[in-house]
Amino acid sequence: MHKMRFRLLLVISMMWVLGSSGQELNSPQLSQYLADNPFVLAPTYAGIGDHVKIRLNGLSQWVGIKDAPQTQSLAADARVGNRSGVGIFLYNDRNGYTRQQGARLSFAHHLTLNKYEDEFLSFGISYNFNQFRIDVEEFQNVGGDPSVTDDRSTSNHNFDVGVMYRKNKFYVSVNASNLLDKDLTSFNPTFEPNQLRNYYVYSGFRWSKNKNSRLELEPSVLYKVFESDGRSETDLNMKLRFYDFEDYYYTGVNYRFLNDQIGRPLYIAPFVGLKKSNFYFAYSVQVILNDILAYSYGTHVITVGVDLFQGLSNCRCTY
Repeated sequence: MHKMRFRLLLVISMMWVLGSSGQELNSPQLSQYLADNPFVLAPTYAGIGDHVKIRLNGLSQWVGIKDAPQTQSLAADARVGNRSGVGIFLYNDRNGYTRQQGARLSFAHHLTLNKYEDEFLSFGISYNFNQFRIDVEEFQNVGGDPSVTDDRSTSNHNFDVGVMYRKNKFYVSVNASNLLDKDLTSFNPTFEPNQLRNYYVYSGFRWSKNKNSRLELEPSVLYKVFESDGRSETDLNMKLRFYDFEDYYYTGVNYRFLNDQIGRPLYIAPFVGLKKSNFYFAYSVQVILNDILAYSYGTHVITVGVDLFQGLSNCRCTY
């Protein structure tokens, strides 16, 4: 029994290490961006709407396992004039014995290429600040190295850039995050990667039978490459919306896999959501299809939001 518990803890610890190396200096990106919240992915989405858009996200990974990762975030963006937008993204992440808090300040500029064809080009840039630390207080309580007596922390400054093209109901964005190398002065440079640049492409389109149709289908794909170790992964998404005048309801599924293991998904995440007046709500559960499934109730993501001060811009590119 003790051996089984030790093996389980070892597996979980390894997953924490792998997970932290992938998400360090970033908020964990699961299915939050599919909850009418694409600004969490890229600065180019800042100011797309003609209002102030606010989204709160709560992410609880591996529910049922003690001290599993927890993340809270706030995303807000707004229109500035007819051609620009600004946004802020704040997050707090707890992952094993590591803690990180961060902020991202974004600016985007939107150009109209053809107002009759609804063709637009957007450019975005973000300044990122992140504080990452190892919390040794709990580490000591489970028999850690007694010579380690203080928290180890580092603060990092970085930048993201992106460009997005939209035409009618088609969109594609190309982005690069964490352009600068990581400062390793507080850590062991032999084992810590300092190249944390991620590159990703997000694309999709919204299809309906005709203008009066109340049903809309939106397939999309998110492709990500991690420079530090050459890994790449893909999200395949499908969303179905049902419109009720200006309100709508939706459901869909998010399928994520490593690109060298297409038939072995990292997880499958069904999701549901709604827009009622200016209020938004979405829920997703991530089903991990490996041995941890026997010990966990899955990863849960909740998003709530509101749109304020509608009518900040009458430019077609806000839609």
